[in-house]
Amino acid sequence: MRTLFEPPTDPAAYAFGHRLRARFAETDAMGVVHHAAYLPWMEEARVEWLRVLGHPYDELRREGLDFPVVEVALRYRRPFHFDDLVDLHLVLGTARGASFQIGYLLACEGEPRATAVTLHGVVAGGRPTRAPGWLRTLSPGRSSSEAGAGSA
Repeated sequence: MRTLFEPPTDPAAYAFGHRLRARFAETDAMGVVHHAAYLPWMEEARVEWLRVLGHPYDELRREGLDFPVVEVALRYRRPFHFDDLVDLHLVLGTARGASFQIGYLLACEGEPRATAVTLHGVVAGGRPTRAPGWLRTLSPGRSSSEAGAGSA
């Protein structure tokens, strides 16, 4: 894994927040959210973060850019259950060359339930390309707050 940081467990350390509710379809026979549900949740938060930054993903794709997930590290601390309100906190890690990292905190009622890091490639026309300037200039921990984002 090429991740370079450990996501904090303090929600205040994150620049952006997104809230969702755990659906029944995401649970197993024990009523616990299945581990596979976490990745789509993180994707939903990333897409909203980009929208708040003024760079909606559909516009980036029309410009010829894609940000594929190259690696994921996910630490499950405590399970989520059906109908839990899930607060996903997101912060930009590093943005260098043709890749960038995002750190996540997934919490319920302020309690950390999981932390994660995704490593993204920056691709144009199917080939690696330098991360856009707006992404490279975002400071870790302040990325969305400078764009006027709120938190969940």
